[in-house]
Amino acid sequence: MALKHEPTTPHHTTQDALRVLETVARHTTGVTDVELARQTGFGTERLTPLLRMLRREGYVEQITDGAYVTGVALTRLGSAHQHEQALRDKLQHTLDRLRDSVGAAVYISRYVDGEVTITQYADGPATPAVNEWVDFRSCAHATALGKSLLGQLDHNGRRDHLSRHKMARLTSRTITSDKLLLSRLESQPPTAPHLDLQEYAVGTVCAAVPITAGSTAGCLALSLPVQHAHRLRRAADTLNRNAAPVLLSLAI
Repeated sequence: MALKHEPTTPHHTTQDALRVLETVARHTTGVTDVELARQTGFGTERLTPLLRMLRREGYVEQITDGAYVTGVALTRLGSAHQHEQALRDKLQHTLDRLRDSVGAAVYISRYVDGEVTITQYADGPATPAVNEWVDFRSCAHATALGKSLLGQLDHNGRRDHLSRHKMARLTSRTITSDKLLLSRLESQPPTAPHLDLQEYAVGTVCAAVPITAGSTAGCLALSLPVQHAHRLRRAADTLNRNAAPVLLSLAI
């Protein structure tokens, strides 16, 4: 099942961060920012925020002379026997931070073996998760994360999914026409968030942005009570701007 590959800012940031990280890793005794700039070709305005993110995520550290070396988080993710648990821990830490910065429950969802799967999420007393009153696997047409995942498939992939899952009406706002849904997915700009405005559940609004890593479609999503709907687009923009650390963890 083919994916459509459309560049987005988080993907570019992740690619650039990986380039910096690979350069640091080649210098076991440390490398200065001046040397990093020379070897990567990145100017200060590009390199500085990348190094800031890599330091915050624990992928690089600065030693006493100011040079950069690889950090503990990279070592853990690079360990074969620790990788799975290290990745879950790293992603959970990032999701917890995202939940607090956007003021909403946040989710990672991936399209695995033809099904929508929520792999991890972060919620809290003030940011409750969506009540899964209908299995998310059967209602991609009604959820922001489902639409984001379908939007990353090719036309045949979308058709295949919809042929296996009836487009049930969950609320008065749910799209139940496959022709209308496919048309909207086709016309959606690649960098624009997918929205769910009480289409899955009355009283809840959601947004999702793509985080495709490798050949598996993925997305970051958030949910808000409908009384906070006025914050949805701004929260979605924040989510998109902060998607790079999640992509980076998945890519390492």
